[in-house]
Amino acid sequence: MKLQHSLGGLENLGPVNVETRVFIEPWEKRIFGIHTVMMAESTHLSDALPKYPVATLPTTFRNTWTWASLRTGAEGMQPFEYFKYRYYEKWLMGISQFFIDQGYVSADELAQKTAHYRAHPDAPLPEQPNPAIASQINDYLAKGDSGLNALIQAPRFEPGAEVCIADPAAVDHTRLPGYLRNKRGVIEFVYPGAYSYFVSTGPDGIGKPMPVYRVAFKAEDIWGKDKSEPNTTIYADLYEAYLDTSN
Repeated sequence: MKLQHSLGGLENLGPVNVETRVFIEPWEKRIFGIHTVMMAESTHLSDALPKYPVATLPTTFRNTWTWASLRTGAEGMQPFEYFKYRYYEKWLMGISQFFIDQGYVSADELAQKTAHYRAHPDAPLPEQPNPAIASQINDYLAKGDSGLNALIQAPRFEPGAEVCIADPAAVDHTRLPGYLRNKRGVIEFVYPGAYSYFVSTGPDGIGKPMPVYRVAFKAEDIWGKDKSEPNTTIYADLYEAYLDTSN
C-alpha cells in the first residue's frame, strides 16, 4: 500500500467518513459483480485448493484476476487523482484499463459505449445467460480460493515473542501497512500452515508460502499516548517476511 492507501495516524486529513452502507449507488453493485465474475473465471483457480474446471469454462476470459489485480490497478493511480474519486469509481477505472490493456475492448469502443449509455441511460444491457458460468460463480462464492499451503519450515517466532516490524523498500504493491513500519509488537498467534499471496511483491518479500502471525501492538506505541485511548490494542496479521527481532 502506497501512502494514499495507508493513511493511519496521519494528521489533518479532515473528518473520517463513517458511512456504513456497502453500496451507495445501484451501479456500485454492478461493479462489484463484474469484479466477482472476473475472479470466478480467473485462470489461477486451476491451482486453488478447491479444484475448479476453469480450463473448460465457456468463456473468452483467459487471464488471472485477483484482489491483488484490483488493488494494483488502484495503487497505480496518481495520488491526487486517487483522492478525487469514490471507492467503486476506482474499481471501475482499474477494471476498464485491464480490459483495454488485455485487448478485450479498445479505448475507442469503451468511449463509444460510455457515450451511448450516458445519452440513453435506460437502454437495455446485453443479456447472455450462461448456466455454466453461473454455476462456477456460485461455487467460487461458496468455496473461495485460499492461499493456504503446507508448512515447509518451522515458523521463526512463537507466541509471546517481541518483534520489530520491517521497513522494506517501497514497491508497486505491499501487504505491510505503513503505520506499522519500525514499530514493535508481540506475537499473539501463529496461524497453522503457510500462506502465499496472489502475486509476488518482489523486493517487498512476499513470494513463496510462509508463516503468518497475528501481532499485537499497544495503540500508544503506534499513534502516541496523547492520540490513543488507554488500554487499547491494535492487531495485525503479518507475513513472516515483515517481522524481525532487531530495532
